[in-house]
Amino acid sequence: MLEMLNPVAAYGAITGYLDAGGPVVLALMVTAFLMWMLIIERLVFFATASGRMVADHQQAWRARADHESWFAHAIRERLISEMRVEAERKMGIIKVLVLVTPLLGLLGTVTGMIEVFQTITSSGGANARDMAAGISRATIPTMSGLAVSLTGVFAISLLERRVSARVDGLADSLDVHHTPKAQPGVS
Repeated sequence: MLEMLNPVAAYGAITGYLDAGGPVVLALMVTAFLMWMLIIERLVFFATASGRMVADHQQAWRARADHESWFAHAIRERLISEMRVEAERKMGIIKVLVLVTPLLGLLGTVTGMIEVFQTITSSGGANARDMAAGISRATIPTMSGLAVSLTGVFAISLLERRVSARVDGLADSLDVHHTPKAQPGVS
């Protein structure tokens, strides 16, 4: 395990994995890298900028004298909407990447099986080593695509909970003062 910390050994393991899985695994690696960069960006946003944004929106709301008119409600909804838009930024791209990775794995399965069938037709099924290489090219992308997708599903779940918590928290904090108005003739 410690040998994997050696950059030369790590590079050798990655290139061996890419060779065994075929070109689809490279596409999966790029997709996984992009997906996780976007996920990390969102986590950093929730850890830093979203709190400041909530505080700014709360301050803007408290600075208003009017909290009850139709116009005040429209401003409140705009503040909540701005928070939702910013909190959900890039979530669509992350979801698409999570959905694409198992399909890329399936593409790797199909291309690997085509390689197996080509080996069978060219050698009559006598070359087990070439058939095993094709089966490897079929199973490694499938496993990789599913693994990347599963990690993305967990990350999406975490991010959606954070979006909901920030937006709902902001909405709850922008209270609307309802002062009961005295009706004429009622004491």
